[in-house]
Amino acid sequence: MSENDAHLLIVDDDERIRGLLQKFLIRNGFLVSAARDAAHARRLLSGLDFDMIVLDVMMPGEDGVSLTKGIRETSQTPVLLLTARSETEDRIKGLEAGADDYLAKPFEPKELLLRINAILRRMPETTAESSVPKLLTLGEIRYDIERGEMWHGEDLVRLTATESQLMRIFSARPGEPLSRANLVEELGRDKGQAQERAVDVQITRLRRKMEADPKQPRYLQTVRGAGYMLAPD
Repeated sequence: MSENDAHLLIVDDDERIRGLLQKFLIRNGFLVSAARDAAHARRLLSGLDFDMIVLDVMMPGEDGVSLTKGIRETSQTPVLLLTARSETEDRIKGLEAGADDYLAKPFEPKELLLRINAILRRMPETTAESSVPKLLTLGEIRYDIERGEMWHGEDLVRLTATESQLMRIFSARPGEPLSRANLVEELGRDKGQAQERAVDVQITRLRRKMEADPKQPRYLQTVRGAGYMLAPD
């Protein structure tokens, strides 16, 4: 596993910490998605494969240890637990649930980066033969969820980094309207109307690459009062 192309999922109920971690890891070359709680994480995990999950233990509702156990029922994706608790008993509980490593808050971002890279280096390389692509069909466009690639026939459609992130976000929840504010959060941007308008611009550009008629979109739809929705065939 190369750290440079790894897709990470950050799960933390603290919006400030979640945003800081996402921005830091993106700056260090990762593709990063974020979830605000276990339920949100489960929705993302149902539609996307991640190379690693960085998971806060103490969250309202289902906690990180319980979510780790659930992940281990169907997946061997590496899990790094973050928690304010540093007692040996709590560390053991996390590891027994199936976590690969454990980092107590507060921590230095550099240490988190070193832990993530160390875990990824231990993961076996996935061969092309064993990789089964998951595809969404959008008319003449095919989107490979696993590889994050968009194809028009035999031609690869070039996507910007933001367009790639948007497609990963939408493909994780096809048929579900996502508000502008939600998209801003998932992209790891600061909140505000300016960022929501920036999302509108990115959606317009993305439609030009995937819609036969961008002014009357069939697949990346506007849902009045709710935001945007990906509606594959």
